Amino acid sequence: MLDMLKLDRPLAVFDIESTGVVPQRDRIVEIAVLKITPDGESRNTVRRLNPQIPIPPSATAIHGISDADVADCPVFADIADKLLAYLDGCDLAGYNIQGFDIPLLECEFKRVGLDLKTSERRVIDVYNLFCKLYPRTLTAAYKFFCGKDLEGAHGAAADTAATWEVLLGQLAKHPELPRESAELAQFSDNSDPDALDRNRRFKWNGDDVVVNFGKYSGRTLKDIAENEPGFLRWIIKSDFPDDVKEIASNALIGKFPVKRAASGTSSENK
Repeated sequence: MLDMLKLDRPLAVFDIESTGVVPQRDRIVEIAVLKITPDGESRNTVRRLNPQIPIPPSATAIHGISDADVADCPVFADIADKLLAYLDGCDLAGYNIQGFDIPLLECEFKRVGLDLKTSERRVIDVYNLFCKLYPRTLTAAYKFFCGKDLEGAHGAAADTAATWEVLLGQLAKHPELPRESAELAQFSDNSDPDALDRNRRFKWNGDDVVVNFGKYSGRTLKDIAENEPGFLRWIIKSDFPDDVKEIASNALIGKFPVKRAASGTSSENK
């Protein structure tokens, strides 16, 4: 193993499961750390934690951890000192840790008065390596699926024709892909099921709608409407999409989305 990667100090490969994807609001429910020393020794530790906030069903659907599973587990404050000591002197590695895991871990330490000091560590993000090794541009996709160089890239006509060829190439290379357009559209949909609007400015957090951006991120829409209505008026007057403005406008007059348990969709509470 170490003939492929030379280490001059321990490397902590870690992953986090959480209540959601907003570091300032969400909490860790499970953390695993694989610590590898320069001499090749490794140690794997896994801890489940009580996040002290409800775990939304959408999060449980991803990692399989429910409120009941962590009810008797320690909270982050209980393990923070030992975890910080365990990571002392380690570089860090993981998948998309720069975009999510590190910010969330930093926030958790900050809440208990500790500092992870990631600026002093080397960070190996395997997701970023993947993106650099396998670019997701149309030119790269055309080369991969069609075996040809894309001539006239970034011209609308060339890009349109290439996109069609790439789609046919994907279908040919992956027989598991749906063949009906409706099913293929559903398969390709990467939208957030908890988002109320296309730009994810408002999201479901359990049965509550929360703000998902800016200084009020994580606070419920009802709380903002009651205590910070100027924020919603600012949204209405600013350059936000119509669906975002509609949510803000309705909240100001006491109309809030109601989650439908059966379908996961929402309607306005008249």
